[in-house]
Amino acid sequence: MAMTRTPVRRVLDYTVLSVLAFVFALPALYLFLGSLKPSDEVLNGLSGFLPTHLSFDNYTAVLDSLNSDSTGYFWQFMGVSVLLAFVVVAGGLIVNSMAAYGLTRLKWRGQNAVFTLVLLLMLIPFESVAVPLFYMFNGQRNTIFIQALPFVANAFAVYQFHTFFRKIPTSIEEAARLDGAGPWRTFFAIIVPMSRPVFASVAILTFLIQWGSFLWPVLMVSDPSVRPLPLEMSVFQGQQPPDWGQILAFGVLLVLPVLVVFAFFQRWFVEGVASSAVKG
Repeated sequence: MAMTRTPVRRVLDYTVLSVLAFVFALPALYLFLGSLKPSDEVLNGLSGFLPTHLSFDNYTAVLDSLNSDSTGYFWQFMGVSVLLAFVVVAGGLIVNSMAAYGLTRLKWRGQNAVFTLVLLLMLIPFESVAVPLFYMFNGQRNTIFIQALPFVANAFAVYQFHTFFRKIPTSIEEAARLDGAGPWRTFFAIIVPMSRPVFASVAILTFLIQWGSFLWPVLMVSDPSVRPLPLEMSVFQGQQPPDWGQILAFGVLLVLPVLVVFAFFQRWFVEGVASSAVKG
């Protein structure tokens, strides 16, 4: 029998959640307010939360300072990051979902061994294989292709899809098979539309990882024309003397696409979290 919460308990729960949400939002608030302040007022401790001397001058300065052949172009760096994220997310959704479907629904020899290997791959951090990959693909440096390739196939994404597909009743696929649908048609016409929550979850998590990728671009990119935004931010931050107002403005510009992607997928993402909580 489900427990009903009393009004006092409900108020207490929302109060605690509101306080926690406010605490977690403080760094983002500090980032945004600092991006609107002069550099000498940014690193002032708690007084940095005071909304004084606000303007968009830092954003204008960032865009103006990255607007020449010698420094590179901000929108070019942004375009490289967007292209990389699109390739990794779109390619990952296709590759990882199909791999998970093959491991979940199709019966073939060695299926359990391959899935065990996928689980083991989840335990290996990328940092441990970055140097071997660097020597393997050293001839492909400074290309969009090599920046995206190692991240399309993802063991954790395969596991997420696998977990979700297992909860879909097999009777649905059996009915499709009776209607003459083969594995490909069943997957794309039935399984994919039913799996929007897990597709949204994987898309958001993959985008977050790819958008903030730093180690691999550091190893593989030296040409500014294919430099992604996080790597360019490290270059921008290293300029002397550092202008912290402009650095925070750069950080806000780096975060904005993440908020846009989450806003686009949030309905399916929340739906997936809620359904997982109920089924769990």
